[in-house]
Amino acid sequence: MEMSYNSTGENEFNSPQNLTVPGASSPVENSLKEPCNTPLSNDTLYSNTNSPSDSCVKPLCNAASEKKSNKGVKYVSSEGDKLECGWGAFTPACLQFFNTPKGVLLFLCVASFLQGMIVNGFINTVITSIERRFDLHSYQSGLIASSYDIAACVCLMFVSYFGGNGHKPRWLGWGVLIMGVGSIVFALPHFTTSPSEVHFSEETGICSSHQSMPCAESVSILSNYRFVFMLGQFLHGIGATPLYTLGVTYLDENVKSNYSPVYIAVFYTAAILGPAAGYLVGGMFLNIYSEIGKQVDLTPDNTLWVGAWWIGFLGAGAAALLTAIPILGYPHRLPGSQRYIIMRVSEAHQLKDGSQETASDPDFGKTVKDLPRSLLLLLKNPTFIFLCLAGATEATLIAGMSTFGPKFLESQYSLSASEAATLFGYLVVPAGGGGTFLGGFIVNKFKLRCSGIIKLCLLCTVTSLLPVFIFFIHCPNMPMAGVTQMYDRSILLESSLNLTAACNTECDCLREIYSPVCGSDDIMYYSACHAGCKKISILDSGKKVYQECSCILENDPTGSAQAIAGKCTSSCERRTVLLVFMFFVIFFTFLCSIPALTATLRCVSDRQRSFALGIQWIVVRTLGGIPGPIAFGSVIDLSCLVWQDQCGEQGSCYVYQNSAMSRYTLVAGIVYKVVGTVFFLLACFLYKPPPPESLPGSSDALENGNCVLRENTSLQTQAAD
Repeated sequence: MEMSYNSTGENEFNSPQNLTVPGASSPVENSLKEPCNTPLSNDTLYSNTNSPSDSCVKPLCNAASEKKSNKGVKYVSSEGDKLECGWGAFTPACLQFFNTPKGVLLFLCVASFLQGMIVNGFINTVITSIERRFDLHSYQSGLIASSYDIAACVCLMFVSYFGGNGHKPRWLGWGVLIMGVGSIVFALPHFTTSPSEVHFSEETGICSSHQSMPCAESVSILSNYRFVFMLGQFLHGIGATPLYTLGVTYLDENVKSNYSPVYIAVFYTAAILGPAAGYLVGGMFLNIYSEIGKQVDLTPDNTLWVGAWWIGFLGAGAAALLTAIPILGYPHRLPGSQRYIIMRVSEAHQLKDGSQETASDPDFGKTVKDLPRSLLLLLKNPTFIFLCLAGATEATLIAGMSTFGPKFLESQYSLSASEAATLFGYLVVPAGGGGTFLGGFIVNKFKLRCSGIIKLCLLCTVTSLLPVFIFFIHCPNMPMAGVTQMYDRSILLESSLNLTAACNTECDCLREIYSPVCGSDDIMYYSACHAGCKKISILDSGKKVYQECSCILENDPTGSAQAIAGKCTSSCERRTVLLVFMFFVIFFTFLCSIPALTATLRCVSDRQRSFALGIQWIVVRTLGGIPGPIAFGSVIDLSCLVWQDQCGEQGSCYVYQNSAMSRYTLVAGIVYKVVGTVFFLLACFLYKPPPPESLPGSSDALENGNCVLRENTSLQTQAAD
């Protein structure tokens, strides 16, 4: 006896009408063939076209028949596709509770949350730790971050074109599965390398310790692990490719079009909250030493500290593997979704030659021979092209700042890596998540058409340009002897570095040991040795205190001449103002993300939506996501004052020039925001909507209004055995 399932559509719609119930001779006899003259709330009739606002909230004709019991009925499509949730023949009734748009949204939100947490959260949080552990430059870590977008660009056209006309949930499920495997691969270097050896003890690094730092032959070998990280990111990119193309269109196809921006906004809000959770959880893991259980004489404040960067990837990877299972069980389309397809009217940009009508052919796009024609239709759509370019400019800033935002805060406010990641997470949660959801809510609340949505994007971009000018100001570098100033407190040129002075000449200090200390004279020193400290003591809190520091004695009138391990605390008065304006930059940037995505879905024909999103993501990643982290990483490298020196080889950067970092960020922000504004302006100016007579409520729509479902899209039912 097969399980029965009574399908109920979204927004309390009842099950579809075209049913074959026990006792009926054929599906045709039960289909609705008569035109429906039931008026809508605005005195128009049901038609086989739809309104962009979907004001129709009543069932499609014959509402009385839908109130009958559907007990013992099993829904399948006319093509024979089952519309039940399950895996093959295993479709238990308990799973059908999730066979709704809200159920799909739940699992897609979990998947997007994990993707955001892994790729845009954990990756960005552990960048500094990976650079220290594997001796990487910022541009190399930027290349690791960009590998995700490179993989996406390779797969996007194939996935969006064939997946758009295929079984979307299966593409989505396998994608999430591959993403989980990528996370596990990303964590592998921790288990395949020898345990991290930190050549630092209580006596190492103080004056007259006479200890040396042996050159490790594995320095260059460790940097080769960047290829393993790139492979993990490549798998992340492959797995996430269907998520933001097929996942968006699957949601859009199965809900009313005016509810679609809200569903997509919730979906993307989860994707924004993912990175925020990644920053917070990743920052917490960085407070645990990488080699769990190993006793080290270091604290998270020490620059030699490498946190447990790998834990998050293992946990999130396992969660992704489990999330893929229910997604793989969803049907080709949800029960009751056909009504939303019938009620939809196109707002696609009208080409002068009328060639957009080609895409309305039901058979168009099902074979690879239609790929060039489909691509040509999109390239002839100027609104679509400029929306893609505008998205690329925004993606460059988002990718660059999300990758190196924690490092920016770490340098500006003299924070540890974990503190900076946590602070950035607190900034992104309300700004990015709130802006994303509010953008979708505004489109739904005001029922904006395509042209109005583009104008909203333009307004948001112009508004987000103003707070960028906050980068005119910056927090000054904490004074550091031999780096930002001489030991006698005289000004030191940025291009020079002089760590040796008369007070530490006899100490034989090693350049390889960078362990900053904060002297009682409120000056930072490269290490306790460079401060001339001869003794060490450890407080009950575990904090190290160095005494008898000859270099500090010269500048400390109190005569205490001691230093505390770690950076000096920044007392920047501009800290709050800088954080507030960064909040508004992030908020207004994400506020236009869902409206821009909705405008993309509406300015192309229905059958090209998945493919259009795929092409858009290719443009966004090629021009924005890929060069963004690399460009920002290279710019940040230009701001470096002190490089790691390991046996003559240049490693990661220890100290950055805050003023230069802010200056470069300001220039990049202004340039990309202005270019994005121009692109949105051109998209709005060149958009040509359908003629008024094709819109709902027009005389032509009334004359052609009917509720006949096409035979190839009608729903049938099969009696229980």
